[in-house]
Amino acid sequence: MSTRTDKIDALAEQAARTDSAGVSVAAAAWRRLRRNPVFLFGAAIVVAFVALALLSPWLAPYDPGERMLGDQVIRARDQIPPPQEGHPLGGDQVGRDLLSRILIGSQQTLMVGVLATLIGFTGGLVLGTLAGALGGWVDTVVMRAVDVMLSIPGLLLAVSIGALFSQPNQFTVILAVAMVQVPIFARLLRGSMLAQRHSDHVLAARALGVRQRAIVFRHMLPNSLGPVIVQSTLVLAISIIDAAALSFLGLGNPDDRIPEWGAMLGEAQKAIDSHPHLAYWPAACIIVVALGFTLMGESLREALDPKSRR
Repeated sequence: MSTRTDKIDALAEQAARTDSAGVSVAAAAWRRLRRNPVFLFGAAIVVAFVALALLSPWLAPYDPGERMLGDQVIRARDQIPPPQEGHPLGGDQVGRDLLSRILIGSQQTLMVGVLATLIGFTGGLVLGTLAGALGGWVDTVVMRAVDVMLSIPGLLLAVSIGALFSQPNQFTVILAVAMVQVPIFARLLRGSMLAQRHSDHVLAARALGVRQRAIVFRHMLPNSLGPVIVQSTLVLAISIIDAAALSFLGLGNPDDRIPEWGAMLGEAQKAIDSHPHLAYWPAACIIVVALGFTLMGESLREALDPKSRR
């Protein structure tokens, strides 16, 4: 009896030590996220989208630029090839397989969104670090430039930048969308670094005579990246929508043999009255993917917000 009591006491003591042990912010956030159905739903959409984009060259049944159903368009000029055996979604206006173009278009959309977010993140990281670490006139100059960029609606700024190039292509779309995201990252990082400037560990490092460069890159910057990384998840959704809008307006890749969801949506407007399904499929893909990144980003923000912790 005493042996059993000793085991119970030992287990209770071990459980108490486990409960009292400190938990990192990331571990606590993950505990909340894995029980959050909104995050799990958004993450499932994002994982499926990324897997589909990476595997699309092998999943696409046909070459997205080959007009294999073109004879059906020639025989009936006002008709679009309907769904048929081997082509479950039918064809587009010139007889290309619609399913193959949707699958390959996911790869182009993912590449544009990720590269635009990375470039915007890098530019915002540089500007935000300069403003938050140096302060003074550097902070004033950088933030006034950021305020000017933020005063222009994002899509209008992206269209203006994209229109500056005489020959638009995929790189100009990436650059235009990235420039819209730079001021968002810069302002957010600058605010986080200003909050870190007067924290206890930074003041202690200054009192010990640590160099300013080491304080910025070892203490202030690493502790300020959390909100910026969460914001990048939300920015991915915005980047995908903005890139699709630019392609829809004709500022994307002019080569229609390389499908992209926004460009496909623009091409579908010519037959939207008689064959609306040509617009439904790329529009639905854009909406679902943007929703997935948004749900995941909002859940991450709530999980890392101290006010929402229980």
